[in-house]
Amino acid sequence: MENVNSAQVEFEEHADGVYLADLATGKRACMKYWRIEPGATLPVHRHDNEQIGYVLSGSLIALIDGEEVPLSTGDCYRFRSGEPHGTENREEEPAVGIGVLAPPRERPDWRR
Repeated sequence: MENVNSAQVEFEEHADGVYLADLATGKRACMKYWRIEPGATLPVHRHDNEQIGYVLSGSLIALIDGEEVPLSTGDCYRFRSGEPHGTENREEEPAVGIGVLAPPRERPDWRR
């Protein structure tokens, strides 16, 4: 069994104000802990992994094919493999959540 406490992980900045940390990682999926600061944008990108996630706190705007989809605390989402997506935090508080990627990845392979 692998046990990782989110309070003990180290975030890495992947874009200005966008932070990711590794939680549990297996052979078929991995879990990421993310934080997006107020005013920050994760640029539109895509990757081969399917991604599902959950917003623990705060609010975001998901950017998908020119559409804006609001996400807030308690919302769950899914991005298909290869689907271009990004997010913006237009609020005054950080947005925090978890994402699961299948298959797992350790380093971003984003394509804009």
